[in-house]
Amino acid sequence: MIIRSKAPLRLGLAGGGTDISPFCDLYEGAILNVTINMYAYCIIEPTKDNKIVIDSSDRKEHFETKSSLYLDITDKTALLAKGVYNRIVKEMNLQKGLSFKMITYSDAPVGSGLGSSSTMVVCILKAFTEWLNLPYGEYDIAKLAYEIEREDLDLHGGKQDQYAATFGGFNFMQFRKNNDVIVNPLKIKNWIRDEIESELLLYYTGTSRESAKIIDDQIKNTKKNDKKSLEGMFKLKENATKMKNALVTADFNEIAKLLTEGWLAKKETASTVSNPEIDKLYKFIMNNGARAAKISGAGGGGFMLILCDPKEKYNLVKKLEKLDGIVMVPTICENGAKAWTLRDED
Repeated sequence: MIIRSKAPLRLGLAGGGTDISPFCDLYEGAILNVTINMYAYCIIEPTKDNKIVIDSSDRKEHFETKSSLYLDITDKTALLAKGVYNRIVKEMNLQKGLSFKMITYSDAPVGSGLGSSSTMVVCILKAFTEWLNLPYGEYDIAKLAYEIEREDLDLHGGKQDQYAATFGGFNFMQFRKNNDVIVNPLKIKNWIRDEIESELLLYYTGTSRESAKIIDDQIKNTKKNDKKSLEGMFKLKENATKMKNALVTADFNEIAKLLTEGWLAKKETASTVSNPEIDKLYKFIMNNGARAAKISGAGGGGFMLILCDPKEKYNLVKKLEKLDGIVMVPTICENGAKAWTLRDED
């Protein structure tokens, strides 16, 4: 028997950062995001040799131990998989450790700004849910993934990535007090989705960034009531609602305008969101046919999300290909995390 799972990565279109405590606990947050055809993958093969073997192929990490009820997380090798395993054992109240081989990999590197770490946690959880027939719905998986990352593993970040990977598609998310999250799936007409895709580009800057530092700066600024940072956060929150309205009414000029406004507001939340290299790249992109652009995720590096007039798209791609990064033309993924089982033939 082999269990496979995949979960989609996401693009944050508006409101990014307002899902991070303490801002969402104090003021409530709102985000609009969409998943794309880039994924995290997990493969589990149950074994009978009383061993646990985990290979993170893209990160070139290998972990192996005897079957156990708890995997040591002070050793950071295969940390996300260990965190999921430990929580599954706890939730199921197992009396004996599981035995299996696991392989994980992702279409995007850690620090890409596409939510790759949280998406991987969701993907691994989905695989265990399929294998062990666990009674977890979408909200359960997303909440568990958040708790594993933020509480069990003490990794700093927000809440949107886990819910985006689990639900998939266009979602307007509200982050309320007491970790209350409401996901509002948006029914975007096919031709609107197609138009967004026709304008969409991703450019990988070649620089992976440590989002925790940027997030820590935003947390500190919120706690000390930094006026500029808080004003930026409130603009981002308002931006998410406006973006939802622009999407459902097919106001593409407003979508581009809001993306730009969101990027400017994001830069107000912490000095580490941008840097001279990003600012230079942004100016280059805007001077060569783009309608709007922003760094995806916390900032500091990773992928630049670009909206471009389709008439200018080919020429912009060719110019970007002459730089050091990687150009990608993503499509929108309507589905969230999924898992399936390949059973041995009788």
